[in-house]
Amino acid sequence: MIRKFDFLIIGGGVAGMSYALKVAQSGKGKVALVCKTTLDEANTAKAQGGIAAVTDRLKDNFEKHIEDTMIAGDYISDRAAVEQVVRLAPEGIADLVKWGVNFDKKEDGEFDLHREGGHQEFRILHHADDTGFEIQRGLMQAVRNNPDITVLENHYAVEIITQHHLGVEVTRRTPDIECYGAYILDPDTQKVDTFLSRVTLIATGGTGAVYATTSNPNIATGDGIAMVYRAKGTVQDMEFVQFHPTVLYNPQETHPAYLITEAMRGYGGILRLPNGEEFMQKYDKRLSLAPRDIVARAIDREMKIHGLKHVYLDVTHKPAEETRHHFPNIYAKCMEIGIDITKQMIPVCPSAHYMCGGIKVDLNARSSIRRLYAVGECSCTGLHGGNRLASNSLIEAVVYAKKAAEDSIAHIGEYTFNDRVPEWNDEGTMTNEEKILIAQDMLEVGQIMSNYVGIVRSDLRLHRAWTRLDLLYEETEELFKRVKPTRDICELRNMINVAYLITRQAIERKESRGLHYTIDYPKHAYDQ
Repeated sequence: MIRKFDFLIIGGGVAGMSYALKVAQSGKGKVALVCKTTLDEANTAKAQGGIAAVTDRLKDNFEKHIEDTMIAGDYISDRAAVEQVVRLAPEGIADLVKWGVNFDKKEDGEFDLHREGGHQEFRILHHADDTGFEIQRGLMQAVRNNPDITVLENHYAVEIITQHHLGVEVTRRTPDIECYGAYILDPDTQKVDTFLSRVTLIATGGTGAVYATTSNPNIATGDGIAMVYRAKGTVQDMEFVQFHPTVLYNPQETHPAYLITEAMRGYGGILRLPNGEEFMQKYDKRLSLAPRDIVARAIDREMKIHGLKHVYLDVTHKPAEETRHHFPNIYAKCMEIGIDITKQMIPVCPSAHYMCGGIKVDLNARSSIRRLYAVGECSCTGLHGGNRLASNSLIEAVVYAKKAAEDSIAHIGEYTFNDRVPEWNDEGTMTNEEKILIAQDMLEVGQIMSNYVGIVRSDLRLHRAWTRLDLLYEETEELFKRVKPTRDICELRNMINVAYLITRQAIERKESRGLHYTIDYPKHAYDQ
């Protein structure tokens, strides 16, 4: 079946929904929002801490936020991208409030601002300790109430469509690659439909599921990044994988691991060993409020030195009622496994959390492929550089969704539907035995990445990962050619593609920088 939409959006988190609401109100055409599960399962909903913006102009300013972002990014960040996000952040907050998102306020009506690691000032807007969930709730309601947005849940994008599908040879040197839409799997018919569009936006989120332990939901398999890479689009900075220093250590839950927000350290939480001893003073003068890469490496090192599976985060010295008020969900979650955080320390360990790299885009969120935009965690705007500053991701998604919407609305009149695109060839079968192979290969990808391409890396580990992934790639591509597309085999293909990109770009960076730390090059290239 062939379906036509002027604006095709693949992904339903804050990035995809913000863009959908902006283009729908333009009246420039039909809008489709496609997501592979339901709208409420996006990574956005898992973000606890908050969203960063300069709203208190008496104590804070744009220059401080810009400086904090550049420092956290180890000065690899694109300063133009940093300035754009920071300066447009207050407008982004105003948009979210307009769409029905609630942020906590003080009795005087001003925003109740938190401070997190790497920030000089209190500038984190939040909704208790489930800010992402509140943003997702507000946007979902606005999207569902908009009659001009067609929401297609449980639909899976298999590939984006380019000249390649018209029989034209496309390479990484082809200068005019164009996107004409996407091939999308319908869950009811199990057929791959052809979605033609004038403009396509990728907002598929992150890549955490390629690691054995992650704070991301299972759906974070890097689909958009993998699709664009296969279409010969530019992907960069994939070596910069942020590991959140503190997820709840609970062997029964690895996907997703439960996040213990950085705001808890901003609140006064102290990292300790099982004997109660503090250790962050050995690594950074900012102690538990150092940037995430430093804290994650410190915890990783202490765990290895002492043979531990976790360390502890301690808030027992804080007033119990205040702790329950600020962190009601974390309190309830820990109580489920028998830990009263007002009296007992919380067992925590690092976990794959955020991809700083992705589909390379310009200041208007345009990818290297014409008519194709990318926003949110799947994109690489240059904002994060070598390491993302806490709570900058949600505001980046809102600001770049606005820029992408403005640019695509301005140019959509230049594009037409390409009616020469062929329908998908869906020959093939799938057996239960093949499903077992796919499940096993997914587990293997997670083990390879966690063991060899984790917080601390080496050339030996990276090349070993490369060799293992190459074998999995060959086996999976051979299987994909023989079977009908299903969500699980498509996700496996994407996970292998993304794992390969992280590994290859990690091998290519011959220095330790930001989130990429290797024992073979322990210093910046310019320090050696």
